[in-house]
Amino acid sequence: MYQATKIVIITERTILEGVTKLIEQGGATGYTHVEAGGKGSRGMRSANKPGISGVMANVKIEAIVCDKAKAEAIITTVSRTYFKNYSGIAYVEPVEILRPYKFDV
Repeated sequence: MYQATKIVIITERTILEGVTKLIEQGGATGYTHVEAGGKGSRGMRSANKPGISGVMANVKIEAIVCDKAKAEAIITTVSRTYFKNYSGIAYVEPVEILRPYKFDV
């Protein structure tokens, strides 16, 4: 097993495309996103009842990079670009991976 860092970003679906572009520009080779629901400082968000055209829906985006500094740079860029005007949280966590060559550019 090899050490790596997972990026987790939970934010509004309306900015998904922009966030994933920043993730790729930051050096991640890919990402996964899924619908997300929950409760936070901006109230309740439901993955099952997203509102009109999904405007109020949230997504959880995950990416893995081998370098922690790269992960921190990506979430800092996402936060500075979007979180002043959109709801969102971002964090990193250590993970163990089998094939590190899949996660480096």
